[in-house]
Amino acid sequence: MIYLELLWTFIQIGAFSFGGGYAVLPMIEKYVVQQQQWITLSELADITSISQMTPGPIAINAATFVGIKVAGIWGGLIATIGCVLPSFILLIILAYYFFK
Repeated sequence: MIYLELLWTFIQIGAFSFGGGYAVLPMIEKYVVQQQQWITLSELADITSISQMTPGPIAINAATFVGIKVAGIWGGLIATIGCVLPSFILLIILAYYFFK
């Protein structure tokens, strides 16, 4: 059940956040810290710091680290997929119509 909740939460975050990695952080705070209460605000600050230090987009790194914190390695993978999935689907749809 936690995996579905993680997936749905990060699909929402990935679908409705625009403006890059730093724009995602308030949404992660809203959904993950305030609503779901999976992590504390202090843990989110730590995750943000680690996400900035590791290579790659901050939003995807933060999703991965939140998922790992909440549900282990599989949770990290599912949260990452949820964060990337809306953009991936939109890209596939646009590419289909562009190359049609």
